[in-house]
Amino acid sequence: MLTKRIIPCLDIKNGRTVKGINFVDLRDAGDPVELAEIYANSGADELVFLDISATEERRKTLADLVYRVAEKVNIPFTVGGGIASIEDVDILLQNGADKVSINSSAVKNPQLINELSAKFGAQCIVVAIDAKRIDGEWIVHLVGGKVPTEIRLFDWAKEVEQRGAGEILFTSMENDGTKDGFANEALAKLSTELNIPIIASGGAGTMQHFTDTFIEGKADAALAASVFHFKEIEILDLKKELKANGIPVRL
Repeated sequence: MLTKRIIPCLDIKNGRTVKGINFVDLRDAGDPVELAEIYANSGADELVFLDISATEERRKTLADLVYRVAEKVNIPFTVGGGIASIEDVDILLQNGADKVSINSSAVKNPQLINELSAKFGAQCIVVAIDAKRIDGEWIVHLVGGKVPTEIRLFDWAKEVEQRGAGEILFTSMENDGTKDGFANEALAKLSTELNIPIIASGGAGTMQHFTDTFIEGKADAALAASVFHFKEIEILDLKKELKANGIPVRL
């Protein structure tokens, strides 16, 4: 059985790690390079680094910051924010990223997924999907959750897989930052209907929430930010707890 992955997420704005609730009310959480190194040394399986203002402000992810972070870590590392072309991905991978995450650009130009997968391999391409329920339907949102679309989550997830994505990072916007647990019902449906790994994001508050998302949500990996940044949960303690609950993890 494949081990389940624990992934700290570093949301970056103006070169600093930040954390908010429901995608707003951001507060400073520290230096991303320092945090990345701490996580790499404390049992994290991967890291995700998202320049959360890159798409909104129409600027490219800071390649030099990616380089400095990658220089300090020895675990796989995904970078996202403002990526819209083969050239963007090429620069990030050359600077040390292992994978890239695309979101708004994939919705606006779905063929980009095909092109990136063909050029760099599916294993490098993560499609991030931010969604929340509107009238009972999970609806995809863009630009850091600010812009609703008419696209339904499960339809889009299936299309993304068919176009060559190697992984999906699903964030429930209504769970994000609430620490009330992950959106396990939606996650379980994604994991059941798709054949690529699903990363759960949005809602981690306790160790039990991680156990629940691996068992009930059938997630392949769980991503969190504030509980790690503010040391509410230590990764090694979390992994020991997961192992005690019969969940396969790398210790």
